[in-house]
Amino acid sequence: MPERTKDRPWLMRTYAGHSTAEASNELYRRNLAKGQTGLSVAFDLPTQTGYDPDHVLARGEVGRVGVPVSHVADMRRLFEGIPLEQMNTSMTINATAMWLLALYQVVAEEHGADIAKLQGTTQNDIVKEYLSRGTHVFPPGPSLRLTTDMIAYTVARIPKWNPINICSYHLQEAGATPVQEIAYAMSTAIAVLDAVRDSGQVPQERMGDVVARISFFVNAGVRFIEEMCKMRAFTRIWDRVTRERYGIENPKQRRFRYGVQVNSLGLTEAQPENNVQRIVLEMLAVTLSKDARARAVQLPAWNEALGLPRPWDQQWSLRIQQVLALESDLLEYDDIFAGSHVVEGKVSELVEASEAEMEHIEKLGGAMAAVESGYLKSELVSSHAERRGRIESGEEKIVGVNCYETTEPNPLTADLETAIHSVDPATEAQVSEAVRRWRAERDEAPDASAAHALQRLKETAASDENLMDATLECARAGVTTGEWAGALREVFGEFRAPTGVSSAPVAVPAEEGSALADVRRRVELTAKDLGVGRLRLLVGKPGLDGHSNGAEQIAVRARDAGFEVIYQGIRLTPEQIAAAAVAEDVHCVGLSILSGSHAELVPDVLERLRRSGAAVSAGAAFAGAVPADSPRAGSGTGEAPIPVVVGGIIPAGDAAALREAGVAAVFTPKDFGITEIIGRIVNEIRTANQLDPLEVPA
Repeated sequence: MPERTKDRPWLMRTYAGHSTAEASNELYRRNLAKGQTGLSVAFDLPTQTGYDPDHVLARGEVGRVGVPVSHVADMRRLFEGIPLEQMNTSMTINATAMWLLALYQVVAEEHGADIAKLQGTTQNDIVKEYLSRGTHVFPPGPSLRLTTDMIAYTVARIPKWNPINICSYHLQEAGATPVQEIAYAMSTAIAVLDAVRDSGQVPQERMGDVVARISFFVNAGVRFIEEMCKMRAFTRIWDRVTRERYGIENPKQRRFRYGVQVNSLGLTEAQPENNVQRIVLEMLAVTLSKDARARAVQLPAWNEALGLPRPWDQQWSLRIQQVLALESDLLEYDDIFAGSHVVEGKVSELVEASEAEMEHIEKLGGAMAAVESGYLKSELVSSHAERRGRIESGEEKIVGVNCYETTEPNPLTADLETAIHSVDPATEAQVSEAVRRWRAERDEAPDASAAHALQRLKETAASDENLMDATLECARAGVTTGEWAGALREVFGEFRAPTGVSSAPVAVPAEEGSALADVRRRVELTAKDLGVGRLRLLVGKPGLDGHSNGAEQIAVRARDAGFEVIYQGIRLTPEQIAAAAVAEDVHCVGLSILSGSHAELVPDVLERLRRSGAAVSAGAAFAGAVPADSPRAGSGTGEAPIPVVVGGIIPAGDAAALREAGVAAVFTPKDFGITEIIGRIVNEIRTANQLDPLEVPA
């Protein structure tokens, strides 16, 4: 029997970064020493959305979900002692991708690296930001231009770099079916390639080089047979599109190149030990099939539904990859699914349905037009609502959540306060002061050129010239992230993406005897008791957290339960939320935060609500009030208090502190029953208005 040639392992990464550049650099070095073969940089939300750490919207967000990078010196510290010419670095950055690539290039030049040898990826997929992740800044047109300019620049100057990573990962987490995931990602890729082709910056004979540098970043859920077939369908469609639409003859250039992180939002807070086997099954979906195998894999940690993983938790996920690649015989065989009629049938089904949806998007004017019209967002919100309905009804099983819920005490979470990593709150003040000092010292220098570089950036943005050279000048001149994005905001403006809530159809019918029908009845009774036409719920997303899935699902279900819902989308200040609550005369405020900034932002909302009306003592069951002559002031109390409820990834200690501060209820991922949550909100409204509570559905 001939000796088999072993396939090479995929790149093994851990998505990491927190607190400061120095702390993240230490973490990267430790992970590389443990056998990690590539870096995956997580940036904090201010960096992702183009704000400096001392901006009002950055409050509570600095260093929480990633590392803050405000200028070239931060980037130097982030990669100190790491040979960039030898490293494959993935940077999860989108609206500000050009800026971070410029900083990375400047630091690599300082290391003496040959820029043409740099390898890595900037995510740079703005469409999925509009649809699911929420770190967009500029409108679709200018955003597409930034992407186009980056692609043209890297193909000419950094030929081994992947300038864009088309992301279906976040689409799945926002509710996409496999068909939607394939169709929306492919439609995005078509929009990008059309823009590059039509820009005139890349000659037709080099379009093959452009296609060869387009990579994808996908999600893998626990239905690993379907997920594996999805990857084969992706491969087949990409080969056809690049050959037929763009005339790419070289099969190597047409290869579907993708990295993967398996489903983080599918991990559960209840019985979190079950997440380990979920992660393994999801990894198999993208490694079992050689013909559609991922070339880079990063795995979440078992405790991500509880909070920020510790280095040991990340190590565990890295070891899962290493055991599969090094101890099993997976890499010794050709594709084990070749010739399977079951797999072929499923792949063909996915290809046919995905291409039909791609054709529909094309008729709407392409991916960018479908973003602006709200079509794509509405479809995702609807799909997510339908899936949530299946989970709540028990049709879709999640072990430990809606079945087999009894459990032995979990030694992994015996001490919840040490089961996750915490970011020191003092870090934000230190980082904010550091950037203020950087700007002051920079501008005092006799050769200060930041102002000149920013002026050139604005002039270039107002022209048709490629923006990369002006951005590199800004990086070398010590311009900050907030200044770079602020200059482009002046020229391009900003964009608030459609929420998709108002157009989402009813996903859970309120049939007689159902839980939703009972909640609808109690909503109507409470409105009648208060002497108002309808109860009004404000759903708010304070800070920079753009993961709006939970907020959207609460908004849709509350609407279906009979509430009038006020939902203005993401990225609001506490001041804006409090003002809207009073202006809209709401009966409850619901805040959704997944980034960890709840400890800073929620008390601020409470305090601003208190200032808007009668004072409320800490620890009360509600916060804020409106005048007694408000049309909804009822029950003879003389005032109508506004209960505030909060949902997100909130550790138990933080939840207790929020309740003590005046929050009426705290919901975390273990509270998966949305109808039940709406029922509890009704009771909080009744309690705040001194009405007798009504039974919450089981």
